Amino acid sequence: MADRPPVIAAWGAGVDSTAMIVELAERGEPLDMVLFADLGAEKSNTYAFIPLFRAWMAERGIASEIVRYQPHNFKHWPPYAGIAENMLTNATLPSVVFGGGSCSQKWKAAPQDAWTAKWEPARRCWDAGDRVVKLIGYDASGRDTQRYRHAIGCEDPRYAYRYPLREWGWSRAECEARIARAGLPVPPKSSCFFCGSIKPDEVLELSIPELGVIVLMEARAKPRLRNVDGLWRKPVLGRRGATPRPGSITEFIRERGLLPPAEIDHITRTAPLALLDFQAVQAALPVEQRASMGRWLDDFHRATDALERSRPHA
Repeated sequence: MADRPPVIAAWGAGVDSTAMIVELAERGEPLDMVLFADLGAEKSNTYAFIPLFRAWMAERGIASEIVRYQPHNFKHWPPYAGIAENMLTNATLPSVVFGGGSCSQKWKAAPQDAWTAKWEPARRCWDAGDRVVKLIGYDASGRDTQRYRHAIGCEDPRYAYRYPLREWGWSRAECEARIARAGLPVPPKSSCFFCGSIKPDEVLELSIPELGVIVLMEARAKPRLRNVDGLWRKPVLGRRGATPRPGSITEFIRERGLLPPAEIDHITRTAPLALLDFQAVQAALPVEQRASMGRWLDDFHRATDALERSRPHA
């Protein structure tokens, strides 16, 4: 890096950014660091893919790091980590449900920027008046074209953004094919398992614990919801080829029999109240003595697992 700015790739552990890294490695282009921002709520299949691909990168001399947003000011709340615990703490849903997009900025971009600010090659680059090259995996599809058009209007004195997949004109299908040619499994679409943008077929692939958290999250937020039914906002009727679905993923889980109705009813009836009681107890303690939201969620999963094991199976 003595004669050029350092190059960082933002890796989401999904198809596009993975294919971008695979192709850059094949072409021998500079790639000094790959950063993955862990929100603590990726799908279980994504978490299984992450160590596999990091090992693939390490074999080719590509450095990678996992970064996380670290909350610090918990006020009267139990300490929380990750976006799911944040949503449950505040009795709300991800901002995308309400038409916003701050999840990515707070939980992905910000921790990557914080890590880079301490990285010596970046500091030297900025001291010299140059900009770090940041690679973004937007493909040439219509959806990513919209994201790209929004991004190119955002100037940053620290970064020069580059979009290799768009330079190459690659679609998502070409990205999938490139990953397969490298002998790697094609990863699932990267997103939080409770994202408001998740598709019905993706919900069908979720694990029992992930489904339980979705039911809990919607039940916890329901008293505060006014204009949306749940994580999917409003029902889709199925016109113009769209897949019919309710506005609440909990109702979809119920309709498809992904969890037993009695288990769904038990979670919605008891878990939000139990969480409120837990928060009230912790609020009376100094922050350093409070039990974490993660510990409460562990207890929640143990309870739902016991409920699942106790019901009769056909």
